[in-house]
Amino acid sequence: MKKYFQILFFVLIISFRAAADEGMWLPLLLGQQVYSDMVKKGLKLTPQQLYDINKPSLKDAIVIFGGGCTGEIVSPQGLIFTNHHCGYDAIASASTVEKNYLKDGFYARNRSEEIPTNLSVQFLLRIEDVTREVMDSLKDLKGAERIRKQNEVLAAINRRMSDASKSIETRVSALFKGNQFLAFVYQRYYDVRLVGTPPESVGKFGGDTDNWEWPRHTGDFAIFRVYTKPDGSPAKRDEPIEGNVPLKPKWFLPVSLKPLKEGDFTMIWGYPGSTNRYETSMGIKLATEINNPTLVKLRDMRLKYMFDEMKKDPAVRLKLASDYASVANYWKFYDGETKQLLKYDVYGQKKAFEDKFIAWAKGKPEYENLFKDWEKIYAAWRPYAKHRVYINEGIFGSSLLSFAASLISLERALVKPGVSQADVKKELDAADKQRADFLKEAHLPSDMNIVASVLKMYYEDVDNEQHPIGFYSSIKDKYGSLQDESTYKKFATDLFKNTFLLDDARWNDFLKKPDAVQLQSDPAFATASAFFTNYNSKYQPLFQQFSANNTDLGRVYLKGIMEMEPAKAKMMYPDATFTMRVSYGSVKPYRPRDAVFYDYVTTSRGLLEKYKPGDYEFDLPERQIELIRKKDFGQYMDPVRKDLVIGFITTNDITGGNSGSPVLNGRGELIGLAFDGNYEALSHKLSFDKDLNRTICVDVRYVLWCIDKLGGASHIIRELKIVK
Repeated sequence: MKKYFQILFFVLIISFRAAADEGMWLPLLLGQQVYSDMVKKGLKLTPQQLYDINKPSLKDAIVIFGGGCTGEIVSPQGLIFTNHHCGYDAIASASTVEKNYLKDGFYARNRSEEIPTNLSVQFLLRIEDVTREVMDSLKDLKGAERIRKQNEVLAAINRRMSDASKSIETRVSALFKGNQFLAFVYQRYYDVRLVGTPPESVGKFGGDTDNWEWPRHTGDFAIFRVYTKPDGSPAKRDEPIEGNVPLKPKWFLPVSLKPLKEGDFTMIWGYPGSTNRYETSMGIKLATEINNPTLVKLRDMRLKYMFDEMKKDPAVRLKLASDYASVANYWKFYDGETKQLLKYDVYGQKKAFEDKFIAWAKGKPEYENLFKDWEKIYAAWRPYAKHRVYINEGIFGSSLLSFAASLISLERALVKPGVSQADVKKELDAADKQRADFLKEAHLPSDMNIVASVLKMYYEDVDNEQHPIGFYSSIKDKYGSLQDESTYKKFATDLFKNTFLLDDARWNDFLKKPDAVQLQSDPAFATASAFFTNYNSKYQPLFQQFSANNTDLGRVYLKGIMEMEPAKAKMMYPDATFTMRVSYGSVKPYRPRDAVFYDYVTTSRGLLEKYKPGDYEFDLPERQIELIRKKDFGQYMDPVRKDLVIGFITTNDITGGNSGSPVLNGRGELIGLAFDGNYEALSHKLSFDKDLNRTICVDVRYVLWCIDKLGGASHIIRELKIVK
């Protein structure tokens, strides 16, 4: 055990560069080698200016924005910059057909016009290493028993290090596949208000066509402000916000108007969501052959039916906009990931290294049978993998069936002996709230088409032996051939017509006299319950067993790699776990394929070249066209190109969760916002490509131009610290 901790300490504290600009480094544990390399490439800040728990530092300007993005504080009055797509749902929720901020844009002229949201932000207070405490409690436990105990220990640490009275929350993160554990302590602020957003045609310019693509011309930014109580303490959820004041931050980012040039140092701070860079060849094969293609196929179907309805009515387009964007984003991602994994034979690369590991492991009891055991658990799970994707992305990709499935806990309360009336009432209240939320977001015509289509797809793609018993035979008996599309359309039509879950009067009667038989006989609930119960009772336990064993073997494998190649261990960094990381790289063009060269910036000239009046994805505001054609760029014009720079690319290593992250120069000044990756490197969650990986960023000069020149909100510009 002592040797193990020495190895891990060596990995984290004396880390070398992994390869090229690969690496999402923990700011607490950059290590002298990494820091020295950053300085060599252009960093001008001290380690204490980057991360310090006792004094203000750069990390205090970086926030978790909402539930899955990053934001940055850019003024002494708590102003936040993040991506437009990170604030998309809040912007859409604040919009109406009459005041469509999503379509037309919005800038608050004063504090009283800033719009309250349901968002929160979290500031990282400190990071503590709790590895020894966790490891001492796990001893020699394995598999599901180890995971159960680990979860108990982490929950206990989280409780001990949290303080609800001060809005302090702690989340222990397992790093290096459970070989190290760090506690991240946050403080959450709930009073977050919308300050400004460009029109959707700017913030989402290029739409799905340009998503994950370079060259890019998207003004992907939005502006919010975090407020506190008058004494500076965090406002909590559901507390009155009257009298709250703008946050006085410990640190905020200056904004640079300096021109970019190739090779400039770039640093990105934020919260990358998840990577699995130490995945096995077996995991790559499962992803490329089953998981990803199935997910893409199901999301493709859902997008088709949503878009068909969105084209018909602006109100429907507004209602479905956020959900559609979310589904589309990872539809394209997983399609691209599969293609890149296959193109660069990541499976073969992983397999070659594993063969080397297997040869090294001979005669070492802890490791020599590891891959034989691993192959067995993959072989046992593989027949059911597609079923799991169909449940998550297909059956419960329907908003109605997803809501209906949420009522299963209510059903249990109604049929279980001894359940108190108070507990039943609690379930009913929760169900009523869930229904209200569901109806607010759902669009029933498109959802009905999704239900019809997914039931047919499930019937054709999932092994017949895994189907819910009797479900499809009952459809056949009443509606016709299971090979005919019309059969499922008739079934779905009847389901939506007859469910009391969509009928206010019948639903209210049910709340007054809840009856298990009525719920069980409802067609929507019966359908959702059939698939949920079938999967959860038979196949979810198999997945849990697979997942526990896979996690356990992954931990041992990574520990073995550290022992096999200490030199390689020096270059290892932990996978992303939605915890604060810093990556560094440079502004750099690239060549994606033979005879093709992509420059490192895009300009307003390219924006006009893509512009298509009235197009869903490539339209622009008339005023923007006018300003650009007049070259009215003001102080935001690039002095070298004599144009307005829209976006740029860097070699930084990021992933989902880094959306909205600040892109900083060597002095810690904001030069852009990260918002996407390039299609040629979409395998980045599983394998980093040192030659093709690029981070796509919106240039902060374009952000400021949109605020000032296009939006007329010069008062926001005056709030910033501008560096020229």
